[in-house]
Amino acid sequence: MAKIHFKYGAMNSGKSDTLIKTAYNYEERGLKVIVIKPGVDTKGEDKVVARGGHERIVDIIADVDLDIEVAVMKTPDVAVVLVDEAQFLSGEQISQLYRVAKQHNISVICHGLRADFRTALFPGSARLFEIADNIEKLPTMCFCGSQAEFNTRKVDGAYIFDGDQVAIEQGDVTYDSLCGKCYVREGGTI
Repeated sequence: MAKIHFKYGAMNSGKSDTLIKTAYNYEERGLKVIVIKPGVDTKGEDKVVARGGHERIVDIIADVDLDIEVAVMKTPDVAVVLVDEAQFLSGEQISQLYRVAKQHNISVICHGLRADFRTALFPGSARLFEIADNIEKLPTMCFCGSQAEFNTRKVDGAYIFDGDQVAIEQGDVTYDSLCGKCYVREGGTI
């Protein structure tokens, strides 16, 4: 029976690099891969773009009302579904991916963030923590050398801890990953 996996990590933990490498490994064996990303993720347009510069064309851009199960099943002989930025999917879309694995026997590997810059779970991530068969943390480092756990948002170079959950490519918005100690030191509250 196929499984649904969730590989999560803070910003810059290599989630997209891992997805691209996994797609390559499947295709090298002659297996069919479908890559999905949420429509809200406008970075890279129709590509998964990794921090290291690697890119991969996306097969399905999942807008909020897309039934992912139906979209995936239009392609025959799929061996694996790889999802980038899975945190941006709705809980229902994660349930659709679960059905892809369990009812159609197609492995699903989701990559994404656990929580936002305010430490709140994203809807897609929350659902994955509820139903994924396997959950794996991809580690990354804080500037101080400790393991990063938290995502932070910076506007004009200053850390902020209030605002909309999603802000992709809006003005001078950047993101860092910090350990708990540095997160609190910069003004984050737990």
